[in-house]
Amino acid sequence: MIEYCKAKLSDIAEMIKLVEPEIKKGIILQRSEEEIANTIRSYILAKQDGKIIGFCALYLYSQALGEVRSLIVSHTHQKMGVGRGLVEAILHEGKELGVQEVLSLTYQVEFFEKMGFHIIQKELIPNPKIWTDCIKCKRFPVCDEVALLKRL
Repeated sequence: MIEYCKAKLSDIAEMIKLVEPEIKKGIILQRSEEEIANTIRSYILAKQDGKIIGFCALYLYSQALGEVRSLIVSHTHQKMGVGRGLVEAILHEGKELGVQEVLSLTYQVEFFEKMGFHIIQKELIPNPKIWTDCIKCKRFPVCDEVALLKRL
């Protein structure tokens, strides 16, 4: 059985280990232990038998806009609904907080479209603060991620 729960500071080392291969590929941005600790309240974990098998975060830019960040599911648990469960938890939390729209910058376009997101031009992203993370990306300044948005 898969359990979805909020992350704790004691989970950080295991989270970093899980996401490391995707960071090396340039799929997910690297976040330091300190950065994860500072935003630990934004992370939702998927656990099975006490082991983290996936996680993602809801990052808030404003009262109106949030972003699904750092979505990762272990290779052994992909295509099993874990990613869907994580994003659903993030969307539920965003709705409870009063967020109006949730953004995703991703290579997993089909996955997010199935979850009700629609493709938008990056230039139409309503909050310029999102670009502050881009400098950390291996692909900067040539971004090939797709921007998708979902209205809550």
